Amino acid sequence: MQEIEITEKIMKGINLFADKLRDVYADDLVSVILYGSAVSAEFVDKHSNLNFLIVLKNTDLEILNKATGLVRKFPLFQALFLTENFIVSSTDTFPIEFLDMRENYAVIYGKDILKDIVIDTKNLRFQCEHELRIKLISLRQLFLRFNKNTSVLKRALFKSFNSVLHIARNILRLKGKGSPYKKELIINALSEAYPLDKIIWQRILSAKNKEIKVAKAELKRLFIKFVKELEIMLELLD
Repeated sequence: MQEIEITEKIMKGINLFADKLRDVYADDLVSVILYGSAVSAEFVDKHSNLNFLIVLKNTDLEILNKATGLVRKFPLFQALFLTENFIVSSTDTFPIEFLDMRENYAVIYGKDILKDIVIDTKNLRFQCEHELRIKLISLRQLFLRFNKNTSVLKRALFKSFNSVLHIARNILRLKGKGSPYKKELIINALSEAYPLDKIIWQRILSAKNKEIKVAKAELKRLFIKFVKELEIMLELLD
């Protein structure tokens, strides 16, 4: 569990949110947990999300309905409502998500249910492979339809790039490496662990961040090379 390093104003909002949840659910509220960038050095005020894991004893829709007004009152708070049993039985299905939570979190109220959850790295490998294969298939299909439309290719490339880097963080976990948040550090660590073309990844990141401009012809080449990089990652992961 990490220390929270955010502004006093945001912390007041978080505590108010937790207090309101206690008013709504009383003893049925098990935990209010803040996780993600808000509990890491990567938090950027007004840009980063505030993600909450809300653990209840019961998450039937009639029960969740009680929090409808509260969720609408805090539109910038992304709240995930689960039961403890659901979490324990889902770590094999969603290892990436629960590893991400466990890596950076802080208990605002109640029980620390993330501390002792067990995640099998075999399940982590399966999910990484599954998501990479889906990404690869969708990019191939999109290229077949829109390879002459650089605007569509550009949007798909940049969106997929973010998703793949998130998967890459967890592939690094499989290698026993650290799992940095910053994209530049993920690329560095990934290129050290696997025989990938670091220049391709860095150029896509620079273009995505609008640090450089790439011509239409180069954009298409980057798209093709990125797909090839995913194929290499999958082959090594498998």
